[in-house]
Amino acid sequence: MKSCWMFVIGSVLLGLSCSSPPSPQRSGIDESRIVDLTYSFDENTIYWPTAQPFRWEKESWGQSAGGYWYTAARYSASEHGGTHFDSPIHFGEGRSSVDQIAPGRLIGPAAVIDVSAACENNPDYLVAVSDLTGWERAHGRIPDGAIVLFRTGWGRYWSDRKRYLGADAPGDTQNLHFPGLSREAAEWLVKERRIDGVGIDTASIDYGQSKDFIAHQVLNGADIYALENVAALEALPPLGSTIIALPMKIRGGTGAPARILALLP
Repeated sequence: MKSCWMFVIGSVLLGLSCSSPPSPQRSGIDESRIVDLTYSFDENTIYWPTAQPFRWEKESWGQSAGGYWYTAARYSASEHGGTHFDSPIHFGEGRSSVDQIAPGRLIGPAAVIDVSAACENNPDYLVAVSDLTGWERAHGRIPDGAIVLFRTGWGRYWSDRKRYLGADAPGDTQNLHFPGLSREAAEWLVKERRIDGVGIDTASIDYGQSKDFIAHQVLNGADIYALENVAALEALPPLGSTIIALPMKIRGGTGAPARILALLP
C-alpha cells in the first residue's frame, strides 16, 4: 500500500514541478482533489508567544543594472510557528530530528477525527480515548502508517490571534486556551496503533493550559512527529485522503515550516 502512495505522490510532485500550470492529463492527478493544508507565512503568522515571529524583507526588487527584472529577499523565524512540523527530538531525547525522518513517513493515509462539537463550548477540551475508539467504530481501524489529524474547529479563529491562542500579549503562556490531546489519547495511539504522525488545527498538540506538554512527551518519545496549525481540515473526509507533509530539511532541526497537502479520494 505504501508503494502505491509513493507512486501517486511522485505523479503529484512531477505535475507541480512543471513550469506551466499542470493539467490533470499532464500530472496524472485531478487537481481538484488537492487541498492545501498550509497557512501562508507573513507578518501576521501566529507563533508561540515566546518565539521569534516570521520576518521577511526585500534585498533586491525591480529592474537590475542589466535591465532585467530581479528580486530576492531574506527571512527568519523560530522553528515552531505557523503551519509547521515538530520533529520527535522536540520532546524526545535521542529521537529523530527533521532531517532524519524517512521521506516515506511524511506521506500516509489521513485519519481525520472531528472533535469540533466537543470543543465548541470548551476551549480547554482534551481529546479522549473515547474520541478515538468512537471514530474507529464509525470508520474502521486507524490504518498503519496513518497521519492522525484532529479537527477542533480552531482554524476558523486563525485571523484572530487572541481567540486562536486565548491570549495575545507577547510572552504570555499562562493564559492560553485551545484544545489538545490528553495523555491517555496519546498513550493509546502509541501503544495500540502504528501511526507515523499526528496533526491538529491549533497551536499545539497539547492544550493551551498544559504545563508539562505530556502529549508531546508521549508521542515524540515514541518517535512520532506532530503537525501543528494545520489549515482547512474541514475540507477532508474522515478517511480516504493521503497526506503529504514536507518540512524544510533542517539538519538537527527540532521543527520546521511545512507545506502540507492532502490528496482527496
